[in-house]
Amino acid sequence: MKTNSLLFLLCFFILNAFSQTSYNQQWPSFRGPFGLGYIENSKPATTWNIETGEHIKWKTQIPGLGHSSPIVWNNFVFVTTAVNTAAATSLKVGLYGDIDEANDSAMHEFKVYCLDKNSGKILWERLAHKGIPKSKRHTKASQANCTPATDGKYVVVHFGSEGLYCYDFKGNLVWKKDMGLINPGFFAAPGIEWGYSSSPIIYKKRIIVLCDIPKTPYLVSLDLATGNEVWRTSREGEVETYGTPAIFEKDGKAQIVVNGFKHAGGYDFETGKEIWKLANNGDIPTPTPVIVNDLIYLNSAHGKFSPILAVKTSAVGDITLAPDSTKNKYIPWSVKRGGAYMQTPLVYNGLLYNLQVNGQLMCFDANTGEMKYKDSLKDPFSASGVAANGKLYFSSEDGNIFVVQAGPEFKLLAKNPMKDVCMATPAISGNTLFIRTQHYLVAVE
Repeated sequence: MKTNSLLFLLCFFILNAFSQTSYNQQWPSFRGPFGLGYIENSKPATTWNIETGEHIKWKTQIPGLGHSSPIVWNNFVFVTTAVNTAAATSLKVGLYGDIDEANDSAMHEFKVYCLDKNSGKILWERLAHKGIPKSKRHTKASQANCTPATDGKYVVVHFGSEGLYCYDFKGNLVWKKDMGLINPGFFAAPGIEWGYSSSPIIYKKRIIVLCDIPKTPYLVSLDLATGNEVWRTSREGEVETYGTPAIFEKDGKAQIVVNGFKHAGGYDFETGKEIWKLANNGDIPTPTPVIVNDLIYLNSAHGKFSPILAVKTSAVGDITLAPDSTKNKYIPWSVKRGGAYMQTPLVYNGLLYNLQVNGQLMCFDANTGEMKYKDSLKDPFSASGVAANGKLYFSSEDGNIFVVQAGPEFKLLAKNPMKDVCMATPAISGNTLFIRTQHYLVAVE
């Protein structure tokens, strides 16, 4: 082989390795790369002290109220918020079952922030929209629930009824799109609105958005550079859902997976055609699907059903389980009751961790469904868990970050108070944990 060819191959492998390592440290959307909730080669702190500043890299105040998670790309951190211009926005946390709506009748500013990853300095802020919210929210929700998404060039933010916006990394508005009225609530109480929370995801220069709204539920694919619609698939018959789509690629074909009560299922990435579906899940589906090692994990818990299901990525057709069964051709295992209402499961190093709103944490063998342990963190939870370096991080509504040792036996390593409400799922990049509290964005390193 000629010297030039050897040099070319060497450069190719070095650049490819650098690119892969670089991407592995990005947190581009809700729960990080492909929604898995973890990254490799990261060593965040186990303990810290928000009052003394121990292991606190920076702490930046973010005005308004937003439950969207931060995302990270290279040295940039992005987050959204909705600012009530008349008064402090109300928020009611804790374990309660009210279906009440918040009073958001005042003018709101829907904003996007870009911060420096290393210093926490706000590099720019943009006012995406100003107006009285077009749809209402639950007393525990916000008007900025959806986590942004980025591909390293564009940043896409979704404010539900207030529209979808695309910015470049300098804060220039590339395009905006009116998505119409997006007002999910509870199908059993028509007219109740709880706030939209399904985050956009980006894959191969497309944006995937799930809009399971009361009258015309649909899944849509948009061109990233222009916002133009590529395809739209009706999810007629589905009730309101709140989870973010997930995506995987197998044998050269990409598939979108969404949670649902009547129509959890998979769709062809290129055409939007339904590939498989299943019913009889929790009737307010919120957790995001997780795909690991050719298995799709679905989780939900409200109403009659609260299953955890492992679905093969090769599934086709209607794969709904028979009433007396826990498995079939495409579902190697399932749990009839025990799923989570709000939290996306964390599948990490061969184990599935299922955290419920009351703090009960269950650990299963991800391949067989065998339960390894059941213990309690005692606090109420809405945020989903994340992981790094053999440790699991769970943020409670009471503002405590629980650090649990990954493994088949329960071991609590630390409980770190943030002294503020925590509703958002953390992000990880490098050795830094980015925690969004009600009033701040905090970098722990």
